[in-house]
Amino acid sequence: MKRYPEYKDSGVGWIGEIPSDWQTAPIKYLTKNLDGKRIPLSGEVRADQKRIYPYYGANGIIDYVEDYIFEGEYILVGEDGAPFFDKTKQVSLLASGKFWVNNHCHVLKNTGAGEARFIVHCLNAVDYFDYITGSTRDKLRQADLNRIKIPIPSYQEQTQIAHFLDHKTEKIDELIRIKEQQIELLHEYRASLINQTVTKGLDPNVEMKPSGVEWIGEIPAHFGVKRLKYMADLNMGQSPPSEEYNSDQFGTPFLQGNAEFGLHHPTPKIYCPTAKKHASPGDILLSVRAPVGAINVADQEYGVGRGLCAIRPRTNQLECRYARYLLDVVRTELYAAANGTTYDAVTVNDVSNITCVVPPLAEQKEIAAFLDRKTGQIDKLIAIEGRKIELLKEYRQSLISHVVTGKIDVRNEV
Repeated sequence: MKRYPEYKDSGVGWIGEIPSDWQTAPIKYLTKNLDGKRIPLSGEVRADQKRIYPYYGANGIIDYVEDYIFEGEYILVGEDGAPFFDKTKQVSLLASGKFWVNNHCHVLKNTGAGEARFIVHCLNAVDYFDYITGSTRDKLRQADLNRIKIPIPSYQEQTQIAHFLDHKTEKIDELIRIKEQQIELLHEYRASLINQTVTKGLDPNVEMKPSGVEWIGEIPAHFGVKRLKYMADLNMGQSPPSEEYNSDQFGTPFLQGNAEFGLHHPTPKIYCPTAKKHASPGDILLSVRAPVGAINVADQEYGVGRGLCAIRPRTNQLECRYARYLLDVVRTELYAAANGTTYDAVTVNDVSNITCVVPPLAEQKEIAAFLDRKTGQIDKLIAIEGRKIELLKEYRQSLISHVVTGKIDVRNEV
């Protein structure tokens, strides 16, 4: 794609040079701010309402409600959250029709001085750290928003740019959706493979018997069924006072819950010298609070808070790697227990009484080796597709930025 014939300095850091006949203008001269009409609704209130009209938050539609406070076409700009840290996420969108907006999203009405879709694309290219003030640096206040300057070509050219970017980003977004669906299918296949292998074994011709547990169904005749408490030691976490935590790596790495869980092992962010409950290397870390059932394996000693249970298999009955896959399967019982309480959590009694499928130790090792190999292959495919999504998002962002600032001339591309 070609460039414009001549450029000039815009005087705006994130914009850089613009075509010589373009101008710049603060967003406040192109739109009217209607933040005063925003009304947040709690999750409890929304839960009792009919799902009719979109309910927007900082990152788009988060729910549906039975009434609306805006009707027409409006530019929405996230006020806080992830988009300011991850430039591949959209900050702004164009909302039309009837909808509700909470107080985490700025509401702008286009005054007609600019093309609304062009303004939205510009707001998705801004380097917000040039404008965000305040100590936390993660909130775009109305005063910050008013200071943002965007490029202003002719109205006709704004329309051409908007058409071009709408078309291109729609294609990119469709590719991203396809990749996300592929990842979802790979996750489903991974879970199905683990479930099938743990509960049915590796021999498709083996004699089967009823397990006595409805959700498990039949199991190989030589497999046993036991409660987890008879095959592993459980250590429910305990949380010291928060003032005893630090980020200076003083004390033991501490995990309050599953927030620091990775694909296989956690990445700790805080430390605690007074942790009373600990997990040793090789222990299985099971989340017992929202969300219940997330699993990691300890790769070092950790202090564990009340959101976790450290499970240490008794190696004469339960092979450690097999136990990790087993818990992937049997956490079905934990979901049922969690849903039966007033909040998303399970007790040590719930975890202790999980029903486990138990092959002989030698076969446990064979199953674990098979699943290590197969899930490793699946995880690699998931990682490849995830990287493709990252690259598509980066390309999307780069394309928007280059086009709205005039680094690329798309007038003849529409």
